[in-house]
Amino acid sequence: MIRDITIGQYYPQDSVIHRLDPRTKLVGTLVYIISLFLFHNFMGYIIVTLFLAGMIHASKVPFRFMVKGLRAIIVLLMITVLFNMFLTPGEPLVQVGFIQITKEGARIAVFMSIRLVYLIIGSSMMTLTTTPNQLTDGLESLLAPLKRVKVPVHEIAMMMSIALRFIPILLEETDKIMKAQIARGADFESGNLIKKAKSLIPLLVPLFISAFRRANDLAMAMEARCYSGGEGRTKMKPLLYQMNDYRAYAIVGVYLAAIIAMGILL
Repeated sequence: MIRDITIGQYYPQDSVIHRLDPRTKLVGTLVYIISLFLFHNFMGYIIVTLFLAGMIHASKVPFRFMVKGLRAIIVLLMITVLFNMFLTPGEPLVQVGFIQITKEGARIAVFMSIRLVYLIIGSSMMTLTTTPNQLTDGLESLLAPLKRVKVPVHEIAMMMSIALRFIPILLEETDKIMKAQIARGADFESGNLIKKAKSLIPLLVPLFISAFRRANDLAMAMEARCYSGGEGRTKMKPLLYQMNDYRAYAIVGVYLAAIIAMGILL
């Protein structure tokens, strides 16, 4: 399951989505996430599905690679479905004793699980098609107006970029530690939920030590290169909007208008 997490990873490819300005992808992702909660009808899901399918096709990232990241949220999906099915009042659909599944609960459970899946895939697409350096530059550019109120925009963007960059590194480190401990007789699979949780304690200690060591090495490397924050820094590759970025904004605008129309009219 550790190797199935795709958030934070970059998938190199030559596609229209990869060549877009990172600011365009950040704004588009934000609009997409907001749009998932603006409708409550079947037509809205059709529009979102068509939009997401088009973006996946344009990114040239294999669909199997994106779906692989959903394995890590299976437990969250199951909890979401069960809570909505059994705790939503309404017209009984199936009833066994005091336990009942309502028609409204089943509908909400299906729709919420679809929204969660689309949320993970859409968010993953941004990191899969954008390098950490591009994300840092895009975030810093979008948050630049906050500098007027003394917000450390560059430092915030740098922290978020480092956090995203460390996700695949720590996952790889976790996988190595697990394999080493399994070779020494550790068991992470058998037993109930409490036993499995306890078996992870010996895994967390070396993982935290490794994380602090990497953080210290990174800090020393930045100090050795005289890093002193964002004041007065220049960019080797300044961000410039291209024609494809304006087209992308237009597509996102049409998509958002369609979603809002579906939420109002239906």
